[in-house]
Amino acid sequence: MILLWGLPGDRPLAMVRDALRRRGCRLALFDQRATPRATLALRVDERVHGSLAWDGIAVPFADVTAAYLRPYDSRRLPAVAAAGPGSAIWRHAMAVEDALAAWAEVTTARVINRPAAMAANNSKPYQLAWIRSLGFRVPETLITTDPEAAFAFWQRHGAVVYKSLSSVRSIVTRLSSEHIARVEDVVWCPTQFQAYVTGTDVRVHVVGDEAFACRIVSECDDYRYAGLRGGSVRIEACALDEGLAHRCRMLAGAMGLLVAGIDLRETPEGEWFCFEVNPAPGFSYYQDATGQPIDAAIAALLARPGA
Repeated sequence: MILLWGLPGDRPLAMVRDALRRRGCRLALFDQRATPRATLALRVDERVHGSLAWDGIAVPFADVTAAYLRPYDSRRLPAVAAAGPGSAIWRHAMAVEDALAAWAEVTTARVINRPAAMAANNSKPYQLAWIRSLGFRVPETLITTDPEAAFAFWQRHGAVVYKSLSSVRSIVTRLSSEHIARVEDVVWCPTQFQAYVTGTDVRVHVVGDEAFACRIVSECDDYRYAGLRGGSVRIEACALDEGLAHRCRMLAGAMGLLVAGIDLRETPEGEWFCFEVNPAPGFSYYQDATGQPIDAAIAALLARPGA
């Protein structure tokens, strides 16, 4: 049994579900919207015991050989949000979510990806330090609440971008004259500034021992939001030097990630920088553009015998 956890409308989750079905795998998708109605029992001694049940479906944990986790914050589920913090529904949903995350940590099943391995993404500076320690070049970075320090960093590098510190997605934006007055606002919120690196973006999806790379061509500072900025983006599959592909696999492995989306940039001089590692990559965006069988590779990894 392969357990999927998330929302059926989440495209990466749906694509992996369909790929598993094409392989004839036995699976169960725990729809997060059913969390307020779910029951979960968990006991851990020499083995992990228990089960998860919802809407007439029961999954004994002993039957689960692999799991693919793409949960959203259960507090944002309509039923939970409507009930409000501290309500019985809210407490029950949090208890189910916490218990299922605990199971994902201790089970011997193959899990993509375990919550502990994904936690580094909650702090971009911590993750960046980890990436640097594993041999990748990273942009020079300043994290500050001091406007004068931010201005000095900007003057030193000339071209600078700013972004969020947490796992919450932000639009990476290059500082310009229109930001001068707003730089003073960093006193209220720690902000991450990075020296702008000229070059071409490459996204690498590591799936077990495989690495799927694609090149992104866009004039926007953050190609993910090219449509909002009136820009264009072109994504095409590309081949990685085997040495670089190996380093990407080693990076994901060192972080305990069976599946990862690694954001790289190649400078005109041929140097490679790594910006971050996404432990729950929305690979569908890239697969739609390139045709790379990332969903099939994840399904194959989930279906592989042994943990």
